[in-house]
Amino acid sequence: MTSEEARRRPPTAQQFVLAELRRAITTGRLRPGAPIRQDALAEELQVSRVPLREALKTLQGEGLVSYQAHRGYFVETLSLADLREVYRIRELLEEEAVRKAVARLTDADLDRLEEAQRDVEDAAARGDVLAMATANRVFHMTLFECAGMPRLTRLIRTLWDSTDAYRSMYYGEGGNRERVVKEHRATLEALRRRAADEAVATLDAHRAHAVAELESLLAGD
Repeated sequence: MTSEEARRRPPTAQQFVLAELRRAITTGRLRPGAPIRQDALAEELQVSRVPLREALKTLQGEGLVSYQAHRGYFVETLSLADLREVYRIRELLEEEAVRKAVARLTDADLDRLEEAQRDVEDAAARGDVLAMATANRVFHMTLFECAGMPRLTRLIRTLWDSTDAYRSMYYGEGGNRERVVKEHRATLEALRRRAADEAVATLDAHRAHAVAELESLLAGD
């Protein structure tokens, strides 16, 4: 472990392992359907099996991994029907969050969204899938939190968690990264004008493009 990794390491072994597993799933190092080799991971991360098992239980509760008797843990896979359902529920919940947020947006909120968008664009330009996924999540969650409805935001966050394993598939394509940047920019313009209908429509198109691309990728597997 490098000194930089040591500085970034969360305070507990379980938190560290959880963060590293999320990173592996989000970047595609552990792809949907891949087995999770606990012995190898414990050795790689220099931890015992106990925090690893606890982290896996947390991810199982979030729907990111599944357990099969006598076989162990695997990165969860979603059927096309599952994927469409998750994104449809997101559409319904996120519209409510966006409309409430637009009515409450302050200039400081817009500044935070702009800062998150700069991080998205920087990561997109570098082709850094993990950094882009992280910045993209900050952008959207910042907007949803502006709604002042924490229960709603938690529900949306859970739905996002369930599709983390597919982020790398989408962001891995340069054209998709460029599209995300443009769609975020259009969303920001609508938000600055407090144009709720336009912001909702832009984000609906944003999700639809992701679903269409993921459907194509999953159908080709």
